[in-house]
Order: sequence, then structure tokens, then C-alpha cells
Amino acid sequence: MLTSQLPSRVEPYKLAARHERIEGLVALDKLPRLAEEAGLQTGDCHVVLEFGVDAQGRREIRGHLQATLALACRRCLVPLPQEVSSDFLLGMVTDEALAAELPASHEPVLVEKEQLDLLTVVEDELILSLPQVVYHEEAECHVSAEQLVSKTEGAASETTPATNPFAVLNVLKGKK
Repeated sequence: MLTSQLPSRVEPYKLAARHERIEGLVALDKLPRLAEEAGLQTGDCHVVLEFGVDAQGRREIRGHLQATLALACRRCLVPLPQEVSSDFLLGMVTDEALAAELPASHEPVLVEKEQLDLLTVVEDELILSLPQVVYHEEAECHVSAEQLVSKTEGAASETTPATNPFAVLNVLKGKK
């Protein structure tokens, strides 16, 4: 099933029984938790979801998402475009007790009343895929290399010779 916009809610068990594939776009400005983490975003996230049943009878969702996000440089705070992508494997569960039974390869996704909120799933995966730190190349960054070096009072005193705290003892020792 190819859609231009990803539906917000689906019946995942029916889709898994029919081995359906959903492909579509999610508007990044419709994801408030992503905005809290990475700032307001524009554009779309391309999402591919394949619903199915594995050999053990577990209903699962294999997914891939890709988006270009504007993330703030940690040096100068000016946004720069970053490609973010994720491949994920979700195991559908109806309660948290069943989530513990999933193998380590599957991340649990809670299906309530046979409905799944796809926008929440996509938003979770995008947040988990955010890079830890983002920097411009030094030549492109709005902060110069001199500004990155911290200058403290201790650094200035290192250039002057330090006085010996035991110099007074040398003076006293010489008075014998």
C-alpha cells in the first residue's frame, strides 16, 4: 500500500496477517517531541513499514525511515542539515508483560485496542536515531579556533616564573 502521507493510525494485526507494506511521508512539523529534542523542523520523513508474522508466529513490523533534520552545531548553535536514518524491527505486544518475552532483536511496540499510532512510532525512532553531537567543519563553523581555546587566569601565571615557597627556609638556613 503506497500512500503519500503515512496514516496516523492503523490496525497492525490485520496488516501483519496480509503481509502489507506501507510507504509514505510524515511531516516533521507534526512531531512535537522531536521539536523538543532537536528544535522545530521542516520537510518530511520518508517511512517504509512492512507488517508480517515471523517463523515463531510473532507479529512484527520491519521499518526504515530517512529524514534530513536541521540540528544545531554544538559550537556555534547555527543549524546544519544532518541525514538521519534508521532500520528497526518491532514486535507487537498488547501489554508490557508480553514485551519481556520478545527476543533481543525486537523492540516492543504497544498495540492498544487493536490500533497503533504510527506517528508516535516514527517519532520515537527519529528521536532514537538523533546523533549525540553535531559540529560544522572547523572552516565552516561560525566560531573561530581561537574562540574554542579556553583562556583562564592560571594559563597566564604559567608564563611567569613561580616563586619557591621554601625560599624563606633557604634564607633562615643561611643565618646560622
